[in-house]
Amino acid sequence: MTTAVHHSGNAFSLARRARGVVRRVPVWTWRLLMRSVSSRERTRFNSEPITEVDYVHDINYLGDNVRAHHLDVLTPAAPAVDSPGGRAGNQKSFPVYVYFHGGGWTSGDKSALTKYCANQALGGMVVVNVNYRQPPRFHMGHVLKDANAALAWVSANIGQYGGDPECLILGGDSAGGQIAALLTATIFRPELAAHHSLKPAVPGKHLKGLVQHCSVVDFSVFFKSGFVLSLNFVRMLLPSAGQARGWIQSAFSTGPAMERLRAAAGFVSPIEWLDGRFPPVFVTTSERDFFYEANVNFIKRLQQDAVPVDMLIYSWANANTEHTWQQDYRYPESQEVYRRLHAFVRNVSQQPVDHDPHHRQPSGLCLDHGSADAGSGTVRGRSRGEWLREG
Repeated sequence: MTTAVHHSGNAFSLARRARGVVRRVPVWTWRLLMRSVSSRERTRFNSEPITEVDYVHDINYLGDNVRAHHLDVLTPAAPAVDSPGGRAGNQKSFPVYVYFHGGGWTSGDKSALTKYCANQALGGMVVVNVNYRQPPRFHMGHVLKDANAALAWVSANIGQYGGDPECLILGGDSAGGQIAALLTATIFRPELAAHHSLKPAVPGKHLKGLVQHCSVVDFSVFFKSGFVLSLNFVRMLLPSAGQARGWIQSAFSTGPAMERLRAAAGFVSPIEWLDGRFPPVFVTTSERDFFYEANVNFIKRLQQDAVPVDMLIYSWANANTEHTWQQDYRYPESQEVYRRLHAFVRNVSQQPVDHDPHHRQPSGLCLDHGSADAGSGTVRGRSRGEWLREG
């Protein structure tokens, strides 16, 4: 049995402590919470930096000197060419993991995810850690435009860093997971791309996988009574033109107005755009995750569409697995995520295991493998069959 590491420090902390009474948190409150903890998160998540990775920070992918358009590239440190396993000129390129940070769309920064990304680079991949413009000043169309521009940069430049531009895995946590999933959908669904005035930067055949950590992938949960976040989180993602943001401006709304908001939310809800063309997906969530239901719905829809899906779901008994726990390398459950993610990337990129240049545990605590499941679906604390029968 793994010993839980009790440490809470992100912007959901207050909501966790008052889980039974906190409902409909406003956008402004969320932004204040994020502002109060962001510097501590950057320090805590990035302690004990990983030295076996090469870092290139703050590349401007649009050339406009705007920090929201910066990305970092992290690569496995190459050993000397004459050493065992050294990279020669004909060394096969690494798969590329393009990551979008979370923060409720309004907040967050790639810098808090540096060590998370370094832990993935240790698994034998080039990692691209992306910033993007944020609501409420900008809407989802702007966010997707930035994410797509980052993919264009990757396609044109990542070969210089040892990455394979034709072997891309997109990923993100929370709101960043929604961005990655919706961007994936625009590549396979032209009508969605047209709705957001987007011309996909890469063809679908270059997308080999999608990684989702506690992601906001089903917006139907926002419309359920007593959900933790207010409907203003949906409104702020919509275009500012016309009446889109003005349909519902208070807690009280008419039925027709709510239905219009539901319809508009469909264009930012990844689950509405799934089909069998999606690449394989790796989903991690827990019963403590505020978006647990959204992730369960997403997994079941993927299965209905016969999309290969690997899942790691923790039960309530795992105290470390609050929303976006994957960012904190010190948790054993986070390291389990890292190992599974490395295996997922190797599988979808058809890499041999020995492509991992370090072949070592992710930095942090050791994990007891006693509860591990090597299958494609792991539900901690319950059998996979029990989970699938829920509904």
